[in-house]
Amino acid sequence: MPEGLKTLTRYTIEEEHRHPGSSGEFSALVNVVATATKIIANQVMRGAIVGSLGAAEPDNLPPTVHRKLDAIANDIMVAETQWTGHLSALLSEQMTVIRPVPDVHRRGKYLLAFDPLDGSSNIDVNLPVGTIFSVLRAPERVRASGSGAAPIADDFLQPGVRQVCAGFTLYGPATMLVITTGSGVDGFTLDREIGAFVLTHPRMRIPEDTSGFAINAANERFWERPVRRYVHECLDGVDGPRGRDFNMRWVASLVADTFHILTRGGVYLYPHDARPPLRPGRVALLYGANPIAFIVEQAGGWATTGGERVLEVPPEHVHHQVPLIFGSRNEVERIERYHSEPDEGPSFDSSLFGSRSLFRPAPH
Repeated sequence: MPEGLKTLTRYTIEEEHRHPGSSGEFSALVNVVATATKIIANQVMRGAIVGSLGAAEPDNLPPTVHRKLDAIANDIMVAETQWTGHLSALLSEQMTVIRPVPDVHRRGKYLLAFDPLDGSSNIDVNLPVGTIFSVLRAPERVRASGSGAAPIADDFLQPGVRQVCAGFTLYGPATMLVITTGSGVDGFTLDREIGAFVLTHPRMRIPEDTSGFAINAANERFWERPVRRYVHECLDGVDGPRGRDFNMRWVASLVADTFHILTRGGVYLYPHDARPPLRPGRVALLYGANPIAFIVEQAGGWATTGGERVLEVPPEHVHHQVPLIFGSRNEVERIERYHSEPDEGPSFDSSLFGSRSLFRPAPH
């Protein structure tokens, strides 16, 4: 390891030393989660070799769960974290109900919510995927020494502002871990020679302005008018009301798009839409939107549902889904303003490119 680089272990210990009275449990938990993601990274890298890319057998799981590697990643996270004594319960996209830490293990004072393999539909085409996680404090009745109180699903129903840690691991050309504990955002790269994450992207910041956005344009016919207004203005480029050209991209991997925004700026939109089946949003609040929003805000950006700050949304149930719009602060605030002016902007047009599409010439 090059001289001067800091490992995740050293980083977490130093962070705890800044808080007198810390027990060391939190730094140990972060390192356990990091170890689990290193194991997942190895499985992702070897997925086709070990035959773990096929469709999973349905077992009353949420509708987005459809790949064997999702289940493998979930099993790894559970196996690596539940025995440590740091957690009381776990919540995952792969589990319909929460998983209390078994009685044979000591229960700790934290709750872990995670998406074991975000973007897993990209696996077969070798595009980036990742793991997202969020750490909450368990209620006092669970943390109290000797109480024996079992954790319940409602213990996870905390707004995002109460997270004590959030992060994601990106499995791409390099394996990256991005983490916040509420005092900025730091990025680590897995050094495979020593088997440790080392600090390579300290104090990540999102530029306030941007000329890039990420959205799935195939859903345009289902968008609300404020979103259509924003996207059309961006696509009008230098000739439109924004007076400059924008770039559009969409990886279909939340972690990949988030990392791009953290390093280069941009806006990510997975807005409310009228696509069937109709539901309030498409991104899981507790193990998707909240941890990403926490990271984004700590990096100087902003995250909204369109109508409210993501981190203040009260969860209704453990798999509650919301719209998610985040990124460079000035652009996200513009989109929020457009939501407060719902009757402004273009009505539905069957072409994303309006009158200047590939198939229709611009009017003279």
